[in-house]
Amino acid sequence: MGKKRILILGAGLAGLSAAWHLQKKGIEAIVFEKEKEPGGLCRSKNINGFTFDYSGHLLHFKHKWAFNFVRNLLGDNLTQRKRSSWVYSHNRYIRYPFQANFSRLPSSAAKECLSGFLRASKNNHCKKNGNFLSWINQTFGEGIARHFMVPYNTKFWTVPPEELTCEWLDGFIPVPSPAQVIEGAGRENKRQFGYNARFWYPKSGGINQLPLALAAEIKHIHTECPITEISLYKKTIKLNSGNKEKFDYLISTIPLPEIPLLIKGLSKQACSLFSKLKWNSILNLNLGLEKKDSSGRHWVYFPQKDIYFFRTGFYHNFSPCFSRPNKFSLYAEAAYSKDNMVNKNDIIDRIIKDLDRVGIVKGDSIINAQDINDIEYGYPIYDANYSKARGGISEYLANKDITLCGRYGSWKYMSMEKVLLNGKEAADMLC
Repeated sequence: MGKKRILILGAGLAGLSAAWHLQKKGIEAIVFEKEKEPGGLCRSKNINGFTFDYSGHLLHFKHKWAFNFVRNLLGDNLTQRKRSSWVYSHNRYIRYPFQANFSRLPSSAAKECLSGFLRASKNNHCKKNGNFLSWINQTFGEGIARHFMVPYNTKFWTVPPEELTCEWLDGFIPVPSPAQVIEGAGRENKRQFGYNARFWYPKSGGINQLPLALAAEIKHIHTECPITEISLYKKTIKLNSGNKEKFDYLISTIPLPEIPLLIKGLSKQACSLFSKLKWNSILNLNLGLEKKDSSGRHWVYFPQKDIYFFRTGFYHNFSPCFSRPNKFSLYAEAAYSKDNMVNKNDIIDRIIKDLDRVGIVKGDSIINAQDINDIEYGYPIYDANYSKARGGISEYLANKDITLCGRYGSWKYMSMEKVLLNGKEAADMLC
């Protein structure tokens, strides 16, 4: 490719990765970011001596390349942890994954889960081309479905599992063998399952240390530059300042549903495709408290309807720098849909009360720091319209020299590792 002008919209992990890899190949792309600093949702903040991330972000690696890339960026500022994750079920904490740890459940529930799994494993013909509920039942049986998989995923996705396809699975849900399930039904199963059995996190500072390290090596990043318009015909973007920038190629990490607000004159077919995109939203509450915690837990899943959040995570167990005498820091994540909007003030009180109910935060605990983040675009909903809509939009924009990139730009459920790889892939396409 000859010398072309490449603009990147968004300085989250995907945009930074794309810029870094282009620069490595001798192409200096220009990055525009609407916020005051790079990082996107991988930013962190310090409040009253507590470091909080915007939402739960941990590094998991399947690819050696990605691990080496992150390690080279962070150097010694990276620590590894063996996962300690749990599920709160039947008023008790059991080890994750639920489907391999029945020993602490009430006997009737444990028997139902075990017998259902063994029946399902004998059929042994689960398919991922059906809906998600069918996959759950065929893979795990009715007991596990009823006691964990269905309530948790309904709560998380905000839609019933039968409305979801299986396109997003990609190893996110561990599937133990019958022998492993039988083992976990008799005693606590400490075997590590799944892609996130180990995780990495900065030794010092929050998860923002990764995007900041990336950004430090990129020449052209312009912050506080919101994009107000994209002209497909003139191949320009318009900034909030009124200035316009021409491009030959554009890499967009902007959440896909926002693109129609920026591009004027979209075809009716394109508008129809955009209208089919769905997503959930995430409310993330960070708390810093005066409290001891000796549990060693990293995160916990909550499938219950009457507990507002679906997951909690514990910063003070992620990294040594967060471990302070008699201090405790956590996040609680709740999902909601645009059809069921929430009142932030009411939800804060509800979350704190529910944290008390499950024994994490006592009612008389002293809260030293509180921070709430309302994340409009949480996870794309993989319904029956998802694949056709996303594929059609991607093809339409690619024909206009716009490459979609990242979790929100390309509208895919991705780990941080996959986002970094996706940025590299976007760069490679333009080289």
